[in-house]
Amino acid sequence: MTRDLPVLAAENGGDPGVAGILLWVALPYVAVAVFVLGHIWRYRYDKFGWTTRSSQLYERRLLRIGSPLFHFGILVVALGHVGGLLIPDTWTRAAGVTEDMYHVVAVVLGTIAGFCTLAGLAILIYRRRTVGPVFSATTRNDKLMYAVLALTIVLGLSATVVANIVGGGYDYRETVSPWFRSIFYLRPDPGLMTGVPILFQLHALSALVLFGIWPFTRLVHMLTAPIGYLTRPYIVYRSRDEQLGMHRPRRGWERAT
Repeated sequence: MTRDLPVLAAENGGDPGVAGILLWVALPYVAVAVFVLGHIWRYRYDKFGWTTRSSQLYERRLLRIGSPLFHFGILVVALGHVGGLLIPDTWTRAAGVTEDMYHVVAVVLGTIAGFCTLAGLAILIYRRRTVGPVFSATTRNDKLMYAVLALTIVLGLSATVVANIVGGGYDYRETVSPWFRSIFYLRPDPGLMTGVPILFQLHALSALVLFGIWPFTRLVHMLTAPIGYLTRPYIVYRSRDEQLGMHRPRRGWERAT
């Protein structure tokens, strides 16, 4: 695996310095805190704003193309990140998945899903910018969210293409993945990120920014599941007033009791 790509700091395993500690220790914990507390605050004080603010009524043709592309693509990308960041390589090897097998599947599926996600997002952004009613319903938070989300996807796709297709390959599960898990172990190791190629570093930083603004955008709908539909009572559309029945109600004022 090649490691001669440019990086933001010293070689992997070296002293991260103050900048490395701020970027790979302080910033992740700030992003996690804002992500968790922001959702709690949003759910408590802005329940009616916890919505996708759907614009389907304004335009459907482009939405019918861009939305499935984006959502199915981002789902595959998210599952790939969960498998690559949270599952150690020792586990996959123990399950009989060799490094070459994992690398080929991850690169092929990740690249296809990344391009589908980017294409879907491009269509959605084009739709939001060119369709008048949709653009009028776009807030500043929406614009910021789309910009950060697009940047994160572009950086992630670029890192995959440059490192694994154009370059000689890079195994992020030896550096980025252990660093990511160390954050949740409460034993952060910023030294793991000091030798990571710059595109991977920028992708990680943009993802942290995205998680920081997440609770204050329409992305909150991704954490919502309509579980209440399973237990809510049936909606009754007929009157329960026995006096009405099938008869036409009497005109005039009702007698006060």
